[in-house]
Amino acid sequence: MNRLDKDTPFSSDVERPSFDPAALKIGIVHLGLGAFHRAHQAVYTDLALGAGSLDWGIAGASLRSLDIVADLKEQDYRYSVVTRGATGDQARIVGSIIDAIAASEERGRLLGRLTDNDTKIVTLTVSEKAYGIDPVSGGIDLSHPAIAHDIAHPEEPVGVIGILVETLARRMQLGRNPLTVLCCDNLPGNGHIVQRLVIEMADRRDPQLPRWIAREVRFPSSMVDRIVPAATDQTRALAASLIGAKDRLALETEPFSQWVIEDNFSAGRPAWEIGGAIFVRNVEAYEKMKLRLLNGSHSLIAYLGQLKGLDYVRDVMRVPAHAERVHQHMQAVLPTLDPVPEIDLTAYCEQLLARFSNPAIAHRTAQIAMDGSQKMAQRIFAPALERLAAGGDAADFADVVALWLAYVITTSHLDDPRAAELKAAAALSASAHSSAPFFDITGLFPATLRDNTAWRAFVTARLQTLRNA
Repeated sequence: MNRLDKDTPFSSDVERPSFDPAALKIGIVHLGLGAFHRAHQAVYTDLALGAGSLDWGIAGASLRSLDIVADLKEQDYRYSVVTRGATGDQARIVGSIIDAIAASEERGRLLGRLTDNDTKIVTLTVSEKAYGIDPVSGGIDLSHPAIAHDIAHPEEPVGVIGILVETLARRMQLGRNPLTVLCCDNLPGNGHIVQRLVIEMADRRDPQLPRWIAREVRFPSSMVDRIVPAATDQTRALAASLIGAKDRLALETEPFSQWVIEDNFSAGRPAWEIGGAIFVRNVEAYEKMKLRLLNGSHSLIAYLGQLKGLDYVRDVMRVPAHAERVHQHMQAVLPTLDPVPEIDLTAYCEQLLARFSNPAIAHRTAQIAMDGSQKMAQRIFAPALERLAAGGDAADFADVVALWLAYVITTSHLDDPRAAELKAAAALSASAHSSAPFFDITGLFPATLRDNTAWRAFVTARLQTLRNA
C-alpha cells in the first residue's frame, strides 16, 4: 500500500478538499502542530477554503517534534481525519496545511513566516503549561525555562510568548500590516491572558512595543471543543482501510465539534462559520461551560480511571457508579454557570455523557490526567470558590481534588510541570496522613481554598478513604 500524498486516488466516499492546495496562499501561521489542531481548526479552515478565498492556507509550526514535520512533508501535507460515531466511520482528507516548520531547527524560517505581510492570523494550541503563567500573579513566570531564556535572548526565542514578542517587534520595525493572535487553548479568557503575557514581555524589551501592539494587534478569545484521542497503530490501520493508503498522521475523532470565537480580528479572517464556528461578542459564558462541564468532568474521569485501572474514558463510563458520579459532578457545576446563549445546559450535560460513553473513541485517561497542576485551577478550583462564596460546601469539588491528589501519590510516572513539588508533598502526605503538604505548595491552591479549614477537611477525609480502599 502506497503512502498518502497529493496523487493518491480516493473512492467517492472519502471526503476531500474542494480546492487545490497548490493554489493556496499562507495567511495563517499555527503554533502547536498537534492532533487537536489538525482535527479541529485545520478542518474548519478546510471547509472555509472550499467556499471562498484561497488566502488562508496554514503554515503549521511544531515547537518540539521533528517527526510530524517530516511526515507532513513526505505526504505533501495531506493527512486523514476519521470521524467515528454511531453511524460508522467517515474519512476526510485535509488540505488546508501547506507548510510545516520545525521551530527547534528552523527558527529563522518560522519568524520569517510570522513576519510576512501575508500572514494575518497566528493561531495557538500549545497546552496550558507552555505559556509560562505565574500561578500567583497571572503574569509571566520568570522561573519558567522558556520565559527566562527568551527574556535573556529575545531575538532567539524558544517559547511561545517569546516567539510572539519577537514576531511583533519585527513587524513593528518593518511596518507590517496588523495581526490577530487567536489562542485556542483551554484557558479562561485565553485571548486576554495571551495579550497580558505578550505585553509584559514586550514592555521589558522596548517601551514602544506595547503601544504599537495595542494599536495593531488583536487577541480574541475562543472556546474549542472536540475529543481527539492520541493516534495509535489501530488509528492508522483504520484510516488505511478507509482511504486506501498509508497515513502516518491519521487521526480519529468524534462527530461533535464546536468553536466559539470572539469576533475581533484586525485584518480579516476565514469564513470559519461555514464549518460551523460561532462568532460572538463575548466568549466567557461558553468558556466556563466547557471548562467546567467537559474539562472538569474529564479530569474527574481521568483520575477515577487511573486509580481504578481503567485505561479509557469509555471504560470509566461503562461502570454505572462512575457514570453516576460524573452526572453528580455536572449537577454541582451547573449553579456556577451563567446562561449561555442558545445552549440548553441540561441537554448539553446529557450530550457530554453520551460523548464520553462513545464506544468508538479510545481516549486514554492517562492522557487527560497529565498536567493536573495547570488544569485544576480553571476546571475545579474556580467553581469550588464560587460554590463556597454562595454558601455551599463545595464537597463535590473537594472529592475531585482528593482523587487528583491520590493519583499524584500513587502514580509511578507523574507528567506535570510541578511534578517534583507534588511528589515531595506526596511523600510528606503519606507519612502525615494529611493533605496539608499539598496545600503548602506555593501558588498551587487559591488562598481562599487553602485557608478554608472545612473544605480542606473534606479533601483530607476523602483522600484518607481513597488510601484505605
